[in-house]
Amino acid sequence: MDDQVTTPERGRQRDILTGAQVLSGQLGKTIQRLRKAYNLSLSELAEQSGVAKSIISQIERNETNPTLATIWRLSQALDVSIERVLATSDEEPFIEKTSRADTPILVSDDGRVRLAIIGWIKTVEWLQWYDLTADPGGVLDSDPHQRGSVESLTVTSGLLEVEVAGTVQRARAGETLRYRCDRPHTVRCVGPEPAKAIMVVIMKAAVME
Repeated sequence: MDDQVTTPERGRQRDILTGAQVLSGQLGKTIQRLRKAYNLSLSELAEQSGVAKSIISQIERNETNPTLATIWRLSQALDVSIERVLATSDEEPFIEKTSRADTPILVSDDGRVRLAIIGWIKTVEWLQWYDLTADPGGVLDSDPHQRGSVESLTVTSGLLEVEVAGTVQRARAGETLRYRCDRPHTVRCVGPEPAKAIMVVIMKAAVME
């Protein structure tokens, strides 16, 4: 009798599994793209996920419809949600507009550095980007991101300084600093004028020794 009861969670799992079967063509492409983005071989993903290498290969070639349990194990190994693994990506082009009022703003502790979140919410787990503005003397202290993450700071005006693990570099307009952000890091506006920059964070870009 219990087997016939459909709980909300059981219904949700059935919907996800059905979606996986319908979207098998897109699913294989997504798994392959994420695996290559993390520089994982089929053998390495198999070892990390507990899913056989042959099964992963079949999924990527769209030769099989994986079970929910298999999708869950792969999503855990790739450090993404099941929903993202199953997300479709239409081939048709689209234009999405976000107004200035709807753009979230993060502010540093001293109130002198502002980060406008201009990245796409669908990429936040692996790619984030911001429009940074800083007043003279402004300091942005950041905690470490996940291991292997890299930050890229392209200065468009003013003078910015980045410090990571005791190493300090400065960049002016037109220059870019790239650095590990899987450890505490600081951005400072050290010039006499306000500074602006585009900041891009690539999460888990590579395991850097």
